Amino acid sequence: MSQDKATLDAKTVAKIARLARIKVPAEEQEHLAGELNKLLDWVEQLGEVDTDGVEPMTSVAAQTLRRRPDMVTDGGYPDKVVSNATDAAEHFFSVPKVVE
Repeated sequence: MSQDKATLDAKTVAKIARLARIKVPAEEQEHLAGELNKLLDWVEQLGEVDTDGVEPMTSVAAQTLRRRPDMVTDGGYPDKVVSNATDAAEHFFSVPKVVE
């Protein structure tokens, strides 16, 4: 499978900088193009790595999340819950109708 290598020139770097709202002086654009091309080459190399059979990981150390019991830990005092409501009805917050 043959792929054309994408290369960035100073004009493309100027456009990227403008879109990113980053001020890049004209004399630095050519150097930056070379640096970005090296970065893109490295990203292309990553595509060549064989990752078949490799499990995705979120950390280099094996960890399991601590789980808490799924229990209701507060409640039983609905009057306190709606005590700051501007309008409450039968222990519920009342809000104005917004859809007709």
